[in-house]
Amino acid sequence: MFTGIIETSGQVKALRREGSNVHFTIASPISQELKIDQSVAHNGVCLTVVALGEGAHTVTAIDETLQRSNLGSLREGDLINLERAMQANARLDGHMVQGHVDATGVCTGVETLDGSWVYHFEYPFQPEYLLVDKGSITVNGVSLTVVKPQESEADTAKFSVAIIPYTWEHTNFKSLKPGDRVNLEFDVIGKYVAKYLALYAGK
Repeated sequence: MFTGIIETSGQVKALRREGSNVHFTIASPISQELKIDQSVAHNGVCLTVVALGEGAHTVTAIDETLQRSNLGSLREGDLINLERAMQANARLDGHMVQGHVDATGVCTGVETLDGSWVYHFEYPFQPEYLLVDKGSITVNGVSLTVVKPQESEADTAKFSVAIIPYTWEHTNFKSLKPGDRVNLEFDVIGKYVAKYLALYAGK
């Protein structure tokens, strides 16, 4: 379980394919503190640490993960958001995040305001992916507040998020540009509500 409050950014130092799996070696300020078998969210994807090196750690993504997230498009040098699992005795500063990516979206625009940024996204609409104005969503592992969610006529949903300077500087939002794919995890409470509504509607 995670909170969506990014600890630091890491940089992809190496990728190694083994069958349909990809091993990612990430250099980061927290790598030296990690342990084998520890769960760490990478761009919002919960992955297990399988090896440790000098200032770096390695995780493995299977084909299912590569297909459902933007990890398959990572290249050497890319920045990736990192968060270790939440502690039970700590404050929940973001929202409850499972580290299970539901879908990928596409950045459709970035507005630079006076001291902040507004990022616009779209994704394939699914009834179970509920968004409400001022609700929570996770974008590349970052817990954010939804702004003006809407559905379009082409089975595509849209929403925006506002980014403050601290988040911009300490996550990979600073390298995000229109056309880039992002990982989306929808609020788990909303997903359960949608599931129950679908079940009762079918009776």
